[in-house]
Amino acid sequence: MSGITSHVLDTSRGKPAEGITIRLDRKAPGDSWQSIKQDVTDSDGRVPNMADDSFETGHYRISFLVDAYFQTQNVKSFYPIVNIEFIVDDANQHYHVPLLLNPFGYSTYRGS
Repeated sequence: MSGITSHVLDTSRGKPAEGITIRLDRKAPGDSWQSIKQDVTDSDGRVPNMADDSFETGHYRISFLVDAYFQTQNVKSFYPIVNIEFIVDDANQHYHVPLLLNPFGYSTYRGS
């Protein structure tokens, strides 16, 4: 399975983060970004496939628009957007980019 997937867990609630808008961009020549896809996390906090049929090597960015999510929870947060940039060096591999989120911090790693 190749492509890009993501999973968001709200560590302050101990639950998946449903309803977070996620954007995937690929770096274009120069300093601009090309939009690939936008989706919303499901009830399990997942977006199953962010990459389209033109998935290729390159420099990517996933933007998690977390401000609206925390507003629906009536929780004040510090980060309105979490941007994660990463390099795809083999388009035949699967790239899972999870986000562990709380109102005042986050962490990420390359998942499987």
